Amino acid sequence: MHELSITENILEIVLKHAKDSEAKEVKTIHLVIGQLSSVIDDCVQFYWDIISKDTIAEHATLNFKRVEARLECQECHHHYDLGKELQPCPNCGSSHVKFIAGTEFYLESIDIT
Repeated sequence: MHELSITENILEIVLKHAKDSEAKEVKTIHLVIGQLSSVIDDCVQFYWDIISKDTIAEHATLNFKRVEARLECQECHHHYDLGKELQPCPNCGSSHVKFIAGTEFYLESIDIT
């Protein structure tokens, strides 16, 4: 259900920028969503179709770009993909790792006319 408030915030941002740019229509909205962000594309699209009705963004296409989770070993600085579950560094075996990608969630760009 948190996708509703997320989608409302996206619409608010889009409409503000469209108004500031004196746009007539919002064509495409590019969203970047990390693997670990817990945001579900279909839910955002579902809510978008409802809440954007009767706005200049009503017919906008939502473009979802997914970012895979990546880790960096804090011992040997090796970078590797998360995969299906958290694993120690495949290079040195250390479990002292940090996420360097995959938690993103942001509006990358808006195409307007």
